[in-house]
Amino acid sequence: MLKFDRRQAIGTLGAATAIGLAAPALATGKKITVGALRFTSHSGSFIAYERNYFGDAGLEVELKFFQAAQPMAVAIASGDVDYAVTAISGGLVSLADKGAIKVIGGALSEEPGIDGQKILASDAAFQAGLTSPAGLEGKSFGMSTAGSSFHYMGSKVALAEGASMSFKPLQKVGAIIGALKTGQIDAWSIVPHIAKPLAASGAVHIIGNIADYLPDYQVTTVFTSAKNAGDEKTLTQDYLAAYSLGVADYNATMIAQKHGQDGIDAMVDLIHKYVYADRPREKAAPSIINGTMRLNEGAALNVASVRDQLEWFQSEELVDAGITLDTLLDTSYVATIGS
Repeated sequence: MLKFDRRQAIGTLGAATAIGLAAPALATGKKITVGALRFTSHSGSFIAYERNYFGDAGLEVELKFFQAAQPMAVAIASGDVDYAVTAISGGLVSLADKGAIKVIGGALSEEPGIDGQKILASDAAFQAGLTSPAGLEGKSFGMSTAGSSFHYMGSKVALAEGASMSFKPLQKVGAIIGALKTGQIDAWSIVPHIAKPLAASGAVHIIGNIADYLPDYQVTTVFTSAKNAGDEKTLTQDYLAAYSLGVADYNATMIAQKHGQDGIDAMVDLIHKYVYADRPREKAAPSIINGTMRLNEGAALNVASVRDQLEWFQSEELVDAGITLDTLLDTSYVATIGS
């Protein structure tokens, strides 16, 4: 088993300056709440928590779990959560417009050569001819809420294919999965650790890849309250540095496989505490491994992708047309990609 002791963790924290983040101030004992979804793409938070990177940065962290992006954004705005990782949604943008939140980094991006989010069809729709995204004309597409990342992805795929689709809001991921499996909706898109097991069941079919339509899509971002971003800079730097160590561990182990099979096994054990925790380890492990996507090193942020998302929200009249990137982003903490 791969183990990290406190001395190793502190030494690794010092490397944070190499990725553009300030080294953490140790032993401040600051209590914060970190929001997450039970997805492998949130593994940076799980690793930083389990390997005490947050603790070594002087942060006492409570993890709080959500079932969709919008409630997490509201929790940040209300102060119930201090930092979180989630997709950009119309609700998040609107909260930024009200001065409540700021996106401060990137978490997960689509990347050529790395298995990414899948486009799915229900078995009923597949049997009726929906075998590729080219057949989406007149079909229904699942989403949590209007203005969610699912809405954005589905719309961009439909636009590229010249298809007119209807969107069905179902609030939670579990409800969308149920609707897809029973044929109440025709299509959906989701991360591979969820998509692949669904496809293996035979009730759902993979018909395409989001990366073919949005090759550099900034899937999820790191965000916080505007107050934390503006007034709690040391705290925010410490959080990002510790979180980024978790990301670096994940990429080194699951993408580069630098620690061999023992490292992968140890990482799967760690993630299994949070993802598919209700399943036996032997059944959860393949899905966790199937969900391997590179996380953004140093929480680097793809500004060009965020701009495209903001412009789409505005074109759909889901957010105010006057909102600018500066309203949504604070790019002072991490490296940026695009412009």
